Parts: sequence; C-alpha cells; structure tokens
Amino acid sequence: QVQLVESGGGLVQAGGSLRLSCAASGRTFSSYAMGWFRQAPGKEREFVAAISWGGGSTYADSVKGRFTISRDNAKNTVYLQMNSLKAEDTAVYYCAAAQTWAVRPEKYDYWGQGTQVTVAS
Repeated sequence: QVQLVESGGGLVQAGGSLRLSCAASGRTFSSYAMGWFRQAPGKEREFVAAISWGGGSTYADSVKGRFTISRDNAKNTVYLQMNSLKAEDTAVYYCAAAQTWAVRPEKYDYWGQGTQVTVAS
C-alpha cells in the first residue's frame, strides 16, 4: 500500500510559479514510477508528467518546457515545479504511483486526494 498526500497548490497570477509536493508513505516508494495528472471542471483527467524510479521523465506537450517533475527517494517525495503558469493550467492536480512508467491514468494504482491550482489571468 502507498498513501499519497499532495500539497503546494494555491492561487497564482499568470506567469507565476508554484511547486507541488507529493509525500508518499511506505518503504517501497523508490520502486514506483510517479505521475502528476490534472482535472479541470467538466474535463477528463489528463496526464501532466511522469518520472520513473530511476529519474527518467516525460511530459505532456502542453507543459513541456514549463513544468519539471523530480523526486527525492530519501524523502519519499515527488515534486512538480510549475513555471510560466497560464490560466489553462487551472485544475485539481493529483499525484499517483504506478508499478511501471505510464501516461494513462488507469495504469496507476494509488492516488492522492488532489490539490487545487488556480491561475488568475
């Protein structure tokens, strides 16, 4: 079992930055691939970024060059640094854990409760 708790969301002006954190419980965190997803009102949950247990990463085209995913296995934490935020980045952001690297949400086994990010234009 892995429990995930996100933090760091909030209200920011367009062009600003936020860093989301996701703290994981369990001693096997380092063996999981971790992902960030987001869901805006009335829209489906969409992939944002993922990082493998070894540190390899991949991003959605919409955030490439603006967002950076990273992980600290010693702290059981994964981060999402979000720069140059746009109004269309407004959503609830979720972190998730998977046995293998994936971009599809159904491949993830564990989910956090989400944290709201609102970007004011």
